[in-house]
Parts: sequence; C-alpha cells; structure tokens
Amino acid sequence: MERASIVDTLPVYIFDETNRLKYEARVQGHDIIDFGMGNPDIPTPAPVVEKLRQAVLDPRNHRYSVSRGIPGVRRELAYWYKRKYDVDLDPDKEVLLTLGAKEGFNHLILAITEPGEHVLVTTPCYPIHRFAVQLARAVPVLLPADPEKLLPAAEAALSSVEPRPRTLIISYPNNPTTACVDLEFFSKAVAFARNHNLLLIHDFAYADLVYDNYKAPSVLQVPGAKETALEFYSLTKGYSMAGWRVGFCSGHAPVLNKLRRLKSYYDYGMFQPIQIAAAVALRDCDDEVQTISGTYQDRRDCLIRNFEQAGWPITPPRGTLFVWAPVPDQLRGRMTSFDFTRFLLAEAEVAVAPGIGFGEAGEGWVRLALVENEHRIKQAARNIRRALSKC
Repeated sequence: MERASIVDTLPVYIFDETNRLKYEARVQGHDIIDFGMGNPDIPTPAPVVEKLRQAVLDPRNHRYSVSRGIPGVRRELAYWYKRKYDVDLDPDKEVLLTLGAKEGFNHLILAITEPGEHVLVTTPCYPIHRFAVQLARAVPVLLPADPEKLLPAAEAALSSVEPRPRTLIISYPNNPTTACVDLEFFSKAVAFARNHNLLLIHDFAYADLVYDNYKAPSVLQVPGAKETALEFYSLTKGYSMAGWRVGFCSGHAPVLNKLRRLKSYYDYGMFQPIQIAAAVALRDCDDEVQTISGTYQDRRDCLIRNFEQAGWPITPPRGTLFVWAPVPDQLRGRMTSFDFTRFLLAEAEVAVAPGIGFGEAGEGWVRLALVENEHRIKQAARNIRRALSKC
C-alpha cells in the first residue's frame, strides 16, 4: 500500500536530472569537463592519511565511539578557533562533532523546530538549508542572500509572519553566490538576533577557501555571539576531506545540547580512526590548507581570464570553491539557467549546475565548481567560445 510521507512534499531534485544528462553524454563517448559538483579533487594531506592508517591498525579503535566526538578532536577544534579567530570554546559544552556538516545541520533543525514553525532562510542557498526546514515539517521564509539586503528583509519578515520565526540561517562565504562579509556584518547580525530573540545559525563551510588576502570572519568572533549563535564548520573543503564526513557545530551551549541529545538516539559516533586523523588535520595541517586554497585561487584566476576571452565575463569570487556566473548576455532572456546548462553540455561538453537548483532567486545564473585542473579549464573555455559563436 502506497503511503504519503514528508518526502512527497520535496520537489524533484534538479541536480538528479543534470547528473542523468552527464551520464548519458559520457555513455555516448563525450569527454565532459565537469564543473557541476563541488567534489574536491585534491588529495587529503598526507599526514592525515598516515594517521588514519596507524589508527586503523589499533583494534582498540574498532569499537563504538561516542556520538558527540572523542575529547581529543573536540579539543583540537577549540584550539583551532582560538588560533584562527581568538575565540574561546569549551570543548565539552560548546563543541560537537557531526557526521559532516550536512548531517549535523539536518539534525539540529529537527531538534529545535516545531511543525508549522517559520524559519528564516537566505536564498539562493545550499539546498539543505531550505529543505531541512521542510523535512522538519516547518516553513522556510526566504530572504535575499545579498548581505546588504538580508537584515532589512528579515526585519520585515518578523513583523509580518505568524507564527513569528525563532531561527535565522545564514552562510558566508556563501554557496552558491560566493558573497563574502566582514566582521561588522556579523556584529549587526548578532545584535539583530539578540534583539529579536532569534537563534542565528551560520554555515561556515568555506572558511578556509578565501582569496586575494581576504580572511573570512567567524560569527563567533563577535562578543556575546555564543549567547545566540551556532556555527557549523567542516574539514570537507579546506582539508580536502569530502569523503571523510567530518563536521563540527560550535557555540550556543543550551541549543547545542539539544543536538547532542538527539544525535545520541541516532548514532554511536564517527569511526574513531577518522576522529583521530581529523585531530591531526586541525593541529598540524595549516600549511597544507594554505596550499589547497592557493590551488583553487590559481584555478579561479585561470577560469576568469579564459572565460572572459571566450566571451563570458564573470566577476571573480573572494571565497568558496565556486564561481557564480550569469547566463551570458546574448542568451539571457532566451534561455533559463537549466536550458543554458543543457546547452553547455550538448554544445561545449561542459557541465555546470543551474542556478534554479539553489532556489528561484538563482534563476539566470549557473554555478561552476573549481574542481578541474587548469588544462581542463582552458579546454572548457575553447569549447565554450565555439559554442557561443553559434548564438
């Protein structure tokens, strides 16, 4: 017997369709240059891999771990925040290990959100920011991701939406728009959250991938932020550890404890050798992270330069693993972002992510992940030049 469920309320995931098109093109023998998914291609730093190998060989690490993370990895994350941002965190009360930031974020929203509640979410956004709210049977209230427009829009929403929202979800450097902010913005956001009794959740996934001497601030740097804010951080991008699924949630202890309690019902924690290796990453791999970020900056510069020569000018991002690019002028109004995605795949053998996949506000844009080397980027630019010349 077929039964209705919360899953039935979710829209068709547009990236499934783009992945299907890529697969079909490859089956037909096309060499697809794939900027579609932010899946890091740079190897994990060697000291981290070696520590994992050593830890796996110790049978004491083969047993159940603890859901919130072993003390050593939580301490190293607290030291990391102190070293990078001069933020003091209690590793026992204000740091929680998660199975990647995505798992932690989903369970946090589930732990603190009531059915029918309204939650403030920026758009365009990483899809789970919006759909975790729907999976909790709550209602996302969409606000512009543009930092200059966000807080005024949030103020208007709080005065017009019932039941009144209690949570605001943000992310900077932003995926997909690559928008970056300074500490002054976070000071205003924290003050806004405190004045309106909001929980402020900040996804800090791209803390490490920043360019042109920009340093992304942490929301927890703001005095008093821990009274109203939680921040997610992940080793996925900066440490090139996507498949390891290592994330952290830090900050406001009372709400963090709700996430800890919920997770204790769902899992027994991450495989302990991964936690031990993650502690080494946080402690010993600052230089490797800088090298990884430098590689992405070189790719960004290569893409911006060559795509402009191909007839597709794009503003260079200051952060993230991505480039957020408008549909070229000659096709704007003639093609949606999904149409343009299919055009590039068919005519240039280049895969990108359509902006509509990140919400309605992403229409007219596409996202390119910097996960191809410079040779492939130049090849993509040549292909795109030929394709655009036909339009």
